[in-house]
Amino acid sequence: MQSTPCGFRHRVEGMTDQAPAPESDIPGKPTSASRTTLSHIMSHNDTNLLGTVHGGVIMKLVDDAAGAVAGRHSGGPAVTASMDEMAFLEPVRVGDLVHVKAQVNWTGRTSMEVGVRVLAERWNESTPPQQVGSAYLVFAAVDADGKPRRVPPVRPETERDERRYQEAQIRRQHRLARRRAILDLRERRAAEGLD
Repeated sequence: MQSTPCGFRHRVEGMTDQAPAPESDIPGKPTSASRTTLSHIMSHNDTNLLGTVHGGVIMKLVDDAAGAVAGRHSGGPAVTASMDEMAFLEPVRVGDLVHVKAQVNWTGRTSMEVGVRVLAERWNESTPPQQVGSAYLVFAAVDADGKPRRVPPVRPETERDERRYQEAQIRRQHRLARRRAILDLRERRAAEGLD
């Protein structure tokens, strides 16, 4: 994963709750401008104790593809701020050709949600790929000093892109509501002398 230094963590968390600017002076980019696919054949080095591909291997591929998309869209460095809803739908096996497809779903002022689909197919068969996983990641664009920087708005191009944009806004609202609820609980417990 694109790691974030410990002292930088609080700044990154703050970056992910920034609302989109009403009017951006940065020209928008279409969804297709940064969309990418990363493909990799799974080997014995990638397996877990059950003999299937380790979930951490898939997560690294997801983060790599999402990081490339975030960097392309933002035009520079971007760091992983969070990973939401990493779902493993089917096991991946040695010999599977894994395709990780990623695109920017939504942009805020300095952050981006990247949606990722993971597909797998046998390397030596002509059967269609099967979806084996999905994830949503939030990236924060940073400058050379690690400070937040503006990102271009994403311009959905298709009805599917528009649906993903709207769903990303719902996920963002849920992330913010969850964070507020947790902070409120901690404050109440601290006021009661429980923590």
